[in-house]
Amino acid sequence: MSGRNDMNLDAKTIAQLAEHLETAELQARDVTKITDDFPGMDWDDAYAIQDEIRRRKESRGHKTVGLKAGLTSFAKMKQMGVTSPVFGFVSDYMSRPDGGEIQASELIHPKVEAEICIVTKAPLRGPGCHVGAVLAAVDFVVPAVEIIDSRYRDFKFDLKSVVADNTSASRFVVGGRMRDLAELDLRTLGVVLEKNGQVVAMAAGAAVLGHPAAAVAMLANHLGARGQEIPAGTFIMTGGVTEAIAVEAGDAVNVRFQDLGSVSMRFV
Repeated sequence: MSGRNDMNLDAKTIAQLAEHLETAELQARDVTKITDDFPGMDWDDAYAIQDEIRRRKESRGHKTVGLKAGLTSFAKMKQMGVTSPVFGFVSDYMSRPDGGEIQASELIHPKVEAEICIVTKAPLRGPGCHVGAVLAAVDFVVPAVEIIDSRYRDFKFDLKSVVADNTSASRFVVGGRMRDLAELDLRTLGVVLEKNGQVVAMAAGAAVLGHPAAAVAMLANHLGARGQEIPAGTFIMTGGVTEAIAVEAGDAVNVRFQDLGSVSMRFV
């Protein structure tokens, strides 16, 4: 929770909405955006719902294995009228092996996006966290593909609803090679996303806030405002380098990351 007491939703409503959204995820059934019914909910409410979803998962024995940033392109933020990305988490059961199969029937309307990920070797704490501090705290860099799957019907949502829905987290695949940051330029690092052998998206690391480390700094500052930090050893997905590409059963996805190898999966 944010520690603020002036949230618009009470604890009971937050718990009910968390159960509603998590059940939609686990049963792969879409729902209408929750701000339709609770137009007064604010950002603190949205993150409180996400925190309750995390608590529900952890209470069932699932480990939270990483943090994620979403909406990390300047163009997207401008389009959505926000000044900061949104943040979520990934759980152990969402992980799939590189080259493996992903059951499309467990998802509603999945999309894939390429992500540059880091693992920290030192804690990061806001406020005032910046790219330099993040770079000093990076242990290594790995490539990944995130499979996002909004629980909202027809992908129709607003950002508070997205935050409450744990920023559409559903599956992720880490692959390629671990590399030292010193060997890479994350801004110019190129990424090519192929679906069924066709190139469908290309981008470079600078698409993520000018530098993927900027997303991590914003995450540290977001958590710092809530009295939390990013611990050492945290796996962080810095946000989509490419746009999100829709996939369905039968699709094969392969993403090539300059200097980081490739990540692939099949939807069955």
